[in-house]
Amino acid sequence: MSGYTHVVHEFEPVFDERSRVLILGSLPSVKSRETGFYYGHPRNRFWAVTAALTGRPLPQTVSEKKALLLDSQIAVWDVIAECDIIGSGDASIKNAVPADLARIFEVCPDVRVFTNGSTAGRYYNKYQFAKTGRAAVILPSTSPANAAWGLERLTEEWRRQIFSGAD
Repeated sequence: MSGYTHVVHEFEPVFDERSRVLILGSLPSVKSRETGFYYGHPRNRFWAVTAALTGRPLPQTVSEKKALLLDSQIAVWDVIAECDIIGSGDASIKNAVPADLARIFEVCPDVRVFTNGSTAGRYYNKYQFAKTGRAAVILPSTSPANAAWGLERLTEEWRRQIFSGAD
């Protein structure tokens, strides 16, 4: 048995017409799929970084997480709509079907694109760039697998990248 599972992305993107920053992951992890929302692994630092960048308290519930994103003009989605994958291992992704990002760009024509990690960046460049014509800034991953980046260093790099091109 290969261990591959076919995964279809089950969450809607989080965005509205005020969104100015779009952060794209690759595909929700097993833990995120279990919790039913983005960055659901308790050791993933996405929510800690986002709270620090926005000066808001660390959100606990899905509704608090959505409010944090929308109030901060941040959109979140993933580059891949479905694929075959072993567990949460991005390196095992095959048969990827890209997400349709057009709906976000139609509502948010001035949104700036960032990817949460190099895998999301690679898939964005492979499947999305030709369609969108928008370059993505690849941010260091908030995944616990990215142990080389501590929370403080990660937060500062995200701050530098996201706010360096802000209006």
